[in-house]
Amino acid sequence: MIDLIKQRIKTVLDHDDVIIETPKKGMADLAVPLFAHARKQGVSPKVVYDKVAEVVQDIPEIVRTEFSNGFLNIFLVRSVVGEVILKDILSRDHTYGTSDEGKDKTVVMDYSSPNIAKRFSVGHLRSTMIGNALRHLYEKGGYKVVSINHLGDWGTQFGKMIVAYRLWGDDTLIKANPIDELQKLYVRFHKAAEDDDALEQQARDALLKLEQGDSETVMLWQWFKDESLREFMDMYDLLGVSFDAHAGESFYNDKMEPVVEQLDKLGLLRIDEGATIVDLEDMPPALIKRSDGATLYMTRDLTALLYRHETYHFDKIIYVVGNEQKLHFRQLKALSDKMGHDFDLVHVNFGLVLVDGKKMSTRSGRYTRLEDVVNQAIADAKTAIMAKNPNLQDKDDVARAVGIGALIFNDLKNERHLDIDLNLEHMLTFEGHTGPYLQYSGVRIASILKDSTLDLVKADMSAYEENHYFEVVKLLAQFPEIIEKARLQHAPNILARYLINLAQSFNTFYGKEKILVEEEGRLQANLLFIKAIQIVLFEGLRLLGMTPLDEM
Repeated sequence: MIDLIKQRIKTVLDHDDVIIETPKKGMADLAVPLFAHARKQGVSPKVVYDKVAEVVQDIPEIVRTEFSNGFLNIFLVRSVVGEVILKDILSRDHTYGTSDEGKDKTVVMDYSSPNIAKRFSVGHLRSTMIGNALRHLYEKGGYKVVSINHLGDWGTQFGKMIVAYRLWGDDTLIKANPIDELQKLYVRFHKAAEDDDALEQQARDALLKLEQGDSETVMLWQWFKDESLREFMDMYDLLGVSFDAHAGESFYNDKMEPVVEQLDKLGLLRIDEGATIVDLEDMPPALIKRSDGATLYMTRDLTALLYRHETYHFDKIIYVVGNEQKLHFRQLKALSDKMGHDFDLVHVNFGLVLVDGKKMSTRSGRYTRLEDVVNQAIADAKTAIMAKNPNLQDKDDVARAVGIGALIFNDLKNERHLDIDLNLEHMLTFEGHTGPYLQYSGVRIASILKDSTLDLVKADMSAYEENHYFEVVKLLAQFPEIIEKARLQHAPNILARYLINLAQSFNTFYGKEKILVEEEGRLQANLLFIKAIQIVLFEGLRLLGMTPLDEM
């Protein structure tokens, strides 16, 4: 509704690019800065105001206008606007904010992508949950999304793992606890390699054997992969994350050579100190093959890019990968451009997960298993919930939703390019900018609505004339715009912060206004009001990958 009013204002002012602001609480409902228009016409802002105010005021939903400090301040017929917005949210329910912007468009998303034969670490949570939220945002915008988990199931690390297994592996220990033991072998390899340069060459030789299809080497690799996938699937189920494809790096083994031949036919390849490269403008060359003929990440990612375009005919491809890979994706885009493609390729970069302010490292043995952190978060959430509500039914399900939701929100509330710190105590509090605070706000609304019956006919819409109602109505009206902005900027934190603002606004309202009043008209207006808040809050949580709750 407010969007329609803004569009009418733009039509009246004959400017599609006119800025229409939502002022701070207690001021006008909408405001148009007139400075640019005044400069363009060579007059003062007040002269512009005098020209347009009367015409703008002819819009039925506008009750009056006023001039203040260079702004055209607009005051709406709040009861009418509030009624239309809240009823619209009620009728659309969880589809509120859905658009057809992406109709007939396909987006391929590459995210999560943990490495086989290593524990699913906390470091992988960022790519997984940012990617999952962006998937939901694109689907909300009407796009067809193909989500791909590009598993790290190839590369030098497998040469290292195979060498370590052959030197120090104990089958009995590995069969009893596969991933932990393989992880220990990987760490041991790196420590031993510090004193023995030959180990690195042995690892490269093992990888070459793997690429050449040596049966014993392939058998070990397949074993490592199968054990890892079992653990990964359990973690994805717990997090509520799914993918359309799990085609990892190994999937492209038999598809790379034709791509290298294509690069050669285009005259893009050259040999540099034995390595095969492609020169790129304004950045280091792309490495296609090592001097021993082994392929590299770039070869594999280029092959995957071309395969995905041929298979899915995407309009956009998004890679949710850490900050440290910025150069790699710039090179990948430049390389595909040189081949005659013009892909809309987006690198959604993000910072590190720090523990006590320090970076995790698998090589050094300093890493944090996501499984351990998730289990601790769930256990801590259960303790907090039992203290609040010891008779709660389904407490295990609720604790799981709260614990996992706390981890997700702690990640997504931050600007993604920044590092985040892992602190369970802070993220599990029921106050402040936390997931439990949002979920508890939803529970509070659900408890009020539980035994109430909404009757729109009896609702007294004049309640929405009051500031503490209408400020929230305006906030609810922004939800579709927030979703679009979060999608366009690939920034789930925009939605996360909006939800905090909405929950805080509701709780402030709850502290100020008695909701279950005797007067029927005000009661029904209140029920419609908080039901609309619940719909938006719950849908926002779902988009972030969190579970809304009715009880806690």
